[in-house]
Formats: sequence, C-alpha cells, structure tokens
Amino acid sequence: MFNFSKKLIDWYLQNKRELPWRKTQDPYRIWLSEIILQQTRVEQGMPYYFNFVEAYPDIKALANAPEDAILKLWQGLGYYSRARNLHATAKKVALDFNGEFPNTYTEIKKLKGIGDYTASAIASICFDEAEAVVDGNVYRVLSRVFGIDTPIDSTSGKKEFKALAQQLIDTKDPATFNQAVMEFGATQCKPKNPYCLHCPFQQDCAAYASGKINELPVKQGKTKVRDRYFNYVIVLGPSDETVLTQRDKKGIWRGLFEFPLLETEKPLNELRFRESVKKLKLPGVSSAVLIEELDVESLVALTTEAIIHKLSHQKLHVHFWLLKLQDVSGLQTIPFAAFESYAVPRVIDRFMEDFDYKRYL
Repeated sequence: MFNFSKKLIDWYLQNKRELPWRKTQDPYRIWLSEIILQQTRVEQGMPYYFNFVEAYPDIKALANAPEDAILKLWQGLGYYSRARNLHATAKKVALDFNGEFPNTYTEIKKLKGIGDYTASAIASICFDEAEAVVDGNVYRVLSRVFGIDTPIDSTSGKKEFKALAQQLIDTKDPATFNQAVMEFGATQCKPKNPYCLHCPFQQDCAAYASGKINELPVKQGKTKVRDRYFNYVIVLGPSDETVLTQRDKKGIWRGLFEFPLLETEKPLNELRFRESVKKLKLPGVSSAVLIEELDVESLVALTTEAIIHKLSHQKLHVHFWLLKLQDVSGLQTIPFAAFESYAVPRVIDRFMEDFDYKRYL
C-alpha cells in the first residue's frame, strides 16, 4: 500500500493555513476551537474564537461566566446546545479537575458535549495520543481515496472509517496527521469541485480512477425536514418599551430570548393572523395578559413574504409584526435600546439589524 500518512503530511506542511489554534497545545483553546468549528466554516468561526478567548482566557473564566453572557457571545453560530454544553463542561473541569483538562482520550470523551471526534482531536494535538479523528472531512477523503461506499451515517460505516483512520494514523506524530487529514478535506478534497488535478493522491485515488468523485461518500438518506410557521410580535410601547420572553422549553434555542411568538401549524393570511393573535399571551407584571385585553394602537406587518430560516432538520417560515400599544403598564417590559444586550436567535438578530423601531414612534 502507498504511504498515505507521509503523502498527507508532506502536503499539509506545504499547504496548511495559519490558524490561531494551531499555534498552541492548550487543551482549553483546542477544545474551544473544535466546538466552534463543528458545522461552521473557519472564516465564520474565527471571530467567535477570538471573542471567546478575549472574554474568557482560560477554562475557569468560562466556568464562572453567566450562561446568558455565553449565549450572547455565541449568537449567530446556531446549535446553541453546543454553547450550553461548553459551559457545563467548563464548570466540571474547573470544579472537579481544578481547571486541568483530562489528558487521555477515554477521560476527555466522558465530558459533556465531547464525542469521538473532539476527544480524538484534543488527545492527539494536546497530549500526543494516537487517536484518529473522523469527521465529515475525513469521511470524504477516506471514502474517495480508498473507494469505500459503506454509508457514513450507518453504524457499520462509522466503525469501518474509524478503524481505517486508526490504521493510517502516524503514531509518531498523531497531532500533525489529524490536522493534516482535516485540512486536506476542508481545502483540497472538498465536497464540490475538489482539486483532483493537483492532488497528491491522484495516482492512488479509487474514486478518481473510477469517476466516482461526486458519488462518494455515501449517505443512507436525509432526515425529513419539518416546516414550522413563526409569527413574531414586536411590541412597541409609548416610551420606547418592548417585550421579550425567554425560551425555556426543550427544543431549538432553549434559553434564548425572543419577541412574543405565535406559532401556527400552517401559514396564515393576514386576516386569520389578526384574529388569532388576539389570544396571544404577553408576560404581565402579575400574570399573563391577552393582546385583546390591551390598548392597541396598531398592528403592522413588517414582512410581506416569510423569511426562510433553515435549521438542521427544520425549515422556519418567519413573519414579523409590530404591535404598537398606548399603555404597557401591566406588562413586563424592557427599554427597546436594551434589546442588543440579550442573546436572541439568529433569525431575529438578522431582522433587527435593518429594523429601526424609531420610524414607528
């Protein structure tokens, strides 16, 4: 068999990107970068990494931070359970291990929010343990080079690829090997339009030889996407007040803040919405208050077409409405200017970037 590890590492040393987390073996920073970069491009994740390191330079600082502050810093990355798991694990390491990260793959993997891939990355990069990483990039590289069509989302596929990666890893330099295979998948053997003509494995690649580059890796099937219909009601009081609620149920965006929400099973026309929203409850000083019980000045549609916001297994159809009230004395309100200090879902954050409530005063 050709020397996969040597060719890979030679390519990496010549082509690797200069990234801040490649200049350290601090497990806190490696862990932080890996959690941020899960399902996030390097270009998008880099500012978040710097912001977290600046705000929380070590794991004890992160552990002592309030969850709302962490969620606010995480805002825009999505998958907010990762941020909550990050916080939970920081607390555990700070309290149970006196701020010292566990130094073996087995112990690292026991931490909340850390699976095989992240544990392998930390163990190899920080502690020189020969534990191979397997993520989407690695699945793609190995399936193409070795012509493997076992579905990567099957139990047998996961075992097969992990075993192959473990067989190929450079046991003398596992850190460089793991970073190399991830980098190769991210920048060379890309999902679409890989650079096959300038690939070090061109002569060895089974997918290239058989013309199956676009067919590998194989997945069993996609998860069915659920459509949801959200109508956000932005309250505007006579003295620039507004209303936010905190999502406390299980599901998407737990712990984040949002405007009062009317979710429906199907899209509503404007007439149906205006009738339905009357029964929407807003948080009151002593108890919830129905919109129909309030002194409403106007209800204005802020969107003509639904804003589509895609999550991993959900497709949100989002409308925004402005509810002007002449009196908010019975409601729990905040100054509109304070909105920016709250962690909110990305779809709300994006909308509010262009929304100026002062136009409606």
